[in-house]
Amino acid sequence: MKNDILISKLGVVLLCAALVTACSSNTDTTTPTEDNTSTVETTVKSTDTSNVQQASVKLSDLVTFDEDDSATAWTADESTAITLNGTSATVDGSGAEAKDGSVTITAAGTYVLSGELSDGQVVVNNQDDGLVRLVLNGVDIHDNDSAGIYIQEAGKVVMTLEEGTENKVSDGATYVFADDTTDEPSAAIFSKADLTINGTGKLEVEANYNDGIVSKDDLKVMSGTYEVQAADDGIVGKDMIAVATGDFVINAAGDGMKSSNDEDTSKGFIAIADGTYDITAGNDGIQAETSLLIDNGSYNMVTGEGSENGEVKMGGDPGDRRGMGGNRPSEPGGKAKKSETNGTTGAATETEATEPTEATGATEVTTEVTTETESTSAKALKAGGDITVHAGNFTIDSADDAVHSNSSVSIMDGQFQIASGDDGIHADSLVAISGGAIDITKSYEGIEGANISISGGVSNVVASDDGVNVAGGNDDTSTEDTHRQDKFNSTGDHLLTISGGTLTVDASGDGLDANGSISMSGGTVIVNGPTNNGNGSLDFDGSFEQNGGVLITAGSSGMAQAPSDNSSQYSVNMTFSQTQQAGTLVHLEDSDGNEVLTFAPSKDYQSVLISSPDLKEGGSYTLYSGGSSTGSEMNGLYTDGEYSGGTEVVSFTLSSNVTWVNESGVTAGRMNQGPGGGGGNRGTEKDSN
Repeated sequence: MKNDILISKLGVVLLCAALVTACSSNTDTTTPTEDNTSTVETTVKSTDTSNVQQASVKLSDLVTFDEDDSATAWTADESTAITLNGTSATVDGSGAEAKDGSVTITAAGTYVLSGELSDGQVVVNNQDDGLVRLVLNGVDIHDNDSAGIYIQEAGKVVMTLEEGTENKVSDGATYVFADDTTDEPSAAIFSKADLTINGTGKLEVEANYNDGIVSKDDLKVMSGTYEVQAADDGIVGKDMIAVATGDFVINAAGDGMKSSNDEDTSKGFIAIADGTYDITAGNDGIQAETSLLIDNGSYNMVTGEGSENGEVKMGGDPGDRRGMGGNRPSEPGGKAKKSETNGTTGAATETEATEPTEATGATEVTTEVTTETESTSAKALKAGGDITVHAGNFTIDSADDAVHSNSSVSIMDGQFQIASGDDGIHADSLVAISGGAIDITKSYEGIEGANISISGGVSNVVASDDGVNVAGGNDDTSTEDTHRQDKFNSTGDHLLTISGGTLTVDASGDGLDANGSISMSGGTVIVNGPTNNGNGSLDFDGSFEQNGGVLITAGSSGMAQAPSDNSSQYSVNMTFSQTQQAGTLVHLEDSDGNEVLTFAPSKDYQSVLISSPDLKEGGSYTLYSGGSSTGSEMNGLYTDGEYSGGTEVVSFTLSSNVTWVNESGVTAGRMNQGPGGGGGNRGTEKDSN
């Protein structure tokens, strides 16, 4: 039944993300791929962790669209005509029968449907497993108490939307089933066989009972225009959904598009080559039980009534040191289970504690109530396995995570505009960004994963808590603690790797937060914030090896960290005695007057960190504050201009890989060097004089 799907290597090839483990060597290795023409591989390297690898596939690696899927032509003399006449139908040809206002198709062949059926059903019940082709040639089919089109049995059904036609299929709000053991059909268009929809016509589906279009096997869409209004899910392909192209407008109280097979890891995936998707969903926008693959397309998605409806969290709170996000509802396996009412359910448990009272010393019994909540998932792009995006334009306004994988996320290209009520991009394993333009204008935490690799692209992140967060845990909640458990914290082997691209972060919590280590060898990173002293622009537990690229951070000074002493590139951290106003320029130049950097932080700041290839050992530098620049500005960084009018703050000489300075000159380095040279305690500054 699935001989046209190439899935034998699905579990191996799709984003084979290896979790990092401790490694004492500094050896870089790359695992070769079997076919370099169809697989892209990125290797993340660090001196104290092993490699994290990410590979990707395209739709053609998973799905083959065969000749039957693409064929739309038909002739009158080789087909059966079915004319719908309100409460009855007429059949001209063989293989179908009209009775009691409904039509039953029992043989393979091509059937051309036209007209209106006000309360009846088109049923396909072909026992010989042959191909049944339904040509919708301008139909309006409505059934008051069941599916308008019900495919009970067939080897495969191809539904063609005839060019230039508009077609509608709808159902009533209440279904009548054959007996108490049956709950099918459950959609306005319901198929128990493989279903392909093609053609250039239009299909409108109004699902008042439950789902819009459902295939219990494979669902392929080759082309066409679709408007789906659904009381629950819009479009469902249990074993898979594969879309070549199409124009979709989906308004669903449940999920917009979903593949739901959770019993076979080679199924339950969604693969999209192209198309336009305007999805408004009460729950998830596009949800794959296993993997989600997008080659291209345009996506406008609103889930859970948008980011304004996201769960309120304590973003940026100095006391909120909970790694990846804090207090979230239970989401088994990283996937929230939707209740029948699409609401929230809860179960309360009581525990007793005893403590003596002050007055009598007697034991007083108190009751602590712990409530486990189950919340509706309202993510935009969601997969139980890997998410791979090769290209596309995405505008996302989600109450929950905008992009969420229980495994890995790989973004190779594409344009993303994201407003999220929770995380912008989340992966339980690896987030790998190698290209594209990502603009996260609103989030709780911007980019979050057990490991994160940024090797290209332009990423802008605004977060009410941490901007980029490595290895704080997944979305599970322990029954012993209503706060989310930081499952990965104890190992410290997790890695944020930046080797290229541009990353700009505006964070109220930590800017770059690694419950593990950070390695930067290329690219440009700018961090604005936080402004409170309970968080830092950098927060890492292991080491931060700065071996290339440009790093600029501006924020509060209370938790300030700098790259590790074993970095090969030089860094300077300036601490001002007073908070500087947002927009006040920081200008650093060498003893010959050559500009190293001119930067205007977007937030108030007291600490500024600069790491650049232009900083040289033994070089003398002067830092200025205020003034103006004639250069071109992007994200606060000025280039190719003249600086003037500033006030000299301090002059100093670089004598070590990390130099700490204040307005008096070079100071003793803070004690922020933990194992491998990073993290750990922050001490007080002392003048070196």
